[in-house]
Amino acid sequence: MSAPDASSMLLALAALVLVCQGMAALARRLGQPSVVGEIVGGVLLGPTLFGGRLTDTLFPTDIRPLLGAFASVGVALFMFLVGLEFDRRVIRQQAGTMGWLGVGALVVPFGLGALFALWLLGAHPSRQPTAFVVFLGTAMAVTAFPVLARIIVDHGLLNSRVGGLALALAAVGDVIAWTVLAVVVAVVGADGHSWRLLLLLPYAAIMVFVVPRLLSSRLVNRLPQRATVLLVMAGVLASGAATEWMGLHLIFGAFLFGLVVPRTRLRGGFREGLGTSVEPLASFLMPIYFVVAGFRVDLSHLDAGAIGELLLILLVACGGKLLGVYSGARAARLDHRSALGLATLMNVRGLTELVLLMVGLSMGLLDPDLYSLMVVMAVVTTVASGPLLRFSLGSSMKDEGTVGARVPVPTAQGEEREQPQAGRP
Repeated sequence: MSAPDASSMLLALAALVLVCQGMAALARRLGQPSVVGEIVGGVLLGPTLFGGRLTDTLFPTDIRPLLGAFASVGVALFMFLVGLEFDRRVIRQQAGTMGWLGVGALVVPFGLGALFALWLLGAHPSRQPTAFVVFLGTAMAVTAFPVLARIIVDHGLLNSRVGGLALALAAVGDVIAWTVLAVVVAVVGADGHSWRLLLLLPYAAIMVFVVPRLLSSRLVNRLPQRATVLLVMAGVLASGAATEWMGLHLIFGAFLFGLVVPRTRLRGGFREGLGTSVEPLASFLMPIYFVVAGFRVDLSHLDAGAIGELLLILLVACGGKLLGVYSGARAARLDHRSALGLATLMNVRGLTELVLLMVGLSMGLLDPDLYSLMVVMAVVTTVASGPLLRFSLGSSMKDEGTVGARVPVPTAQGEEREQPQAGRP
């Protein structure tokens, strides 16, 4: 890299961090998750404003590949933290009512999204129509687990039945969504290298049976904590590189590595400290991911047809989640207000949706116009969650909490933070 390019890179990093963090602070002032402001900041730094001149000035073409590399590391660390925070106990605690709720939260939105995709094929033709239909159905069914957890804690719902069900549904939904997406990516991205997918089974065996034993071994536990954190980060990147090479996306390898980190047999507090150690780097790199995503979001040319399409996307996305989850919750004998609150929580998409959309764009399943509209949908559904939740549950939100409990809270980037829950005095 030449000296001018290095200078441009450093200025670009400074600009994007300042803009995204400023927008994140504004979002928090408005009662929204930080990730909403960061995503909006990334879009504003894209070609939507000033005909792209701002983008070309701040982010010259020569430095964009390096920005893309930084963004890949950031999203890998983020997905690792999502896997690290996945708690199977939440699913077991709510297993008795998951049947109808699973149908409402996953099957109904997926089905409506798939039907909508068949209609969209007329305006957005795809070389892989089946993969496009499955992908769009998955995009409509996904819920952003880290942002959801933050919203649940902020509203004092963590120990409520509604909060527990929402976390369990989102956790299961994320795993199913990433699994379906992995199949789609494998089919679409297997051009001439399908034999590499044969390595998926030995890779999965190593991740499930070898990596947990290695991380909990005496040798690793005798290492200084700093060295162990670096070892884990190297494992995350290596796992992401393996899935990328096999024809999947790097996010799957990073997510799986976080998923297999042992819950027990680690020295005291290390697992919690691991999230705290990785989160600052992920928080620094994720705004780069938002800006790279924003390079392809251009809302400056929206016409009446595009606005109508956006309204239909929002109708399908919100209608599928709200109607599906509400109906499933009522079938599971939840009262009206709880069912409406649960449906509102499950409509949060946030950063998880953005990661999924970027995969679809990179695989050629989404064109830039549809990608831009889907990003707007992800922001709108997340912004609307707070006001809709206050409307649906109202004062009953505080009554469902438990006083004094202190729990690890994942933020939008996956960090853990001890925070007291709101509850009855």
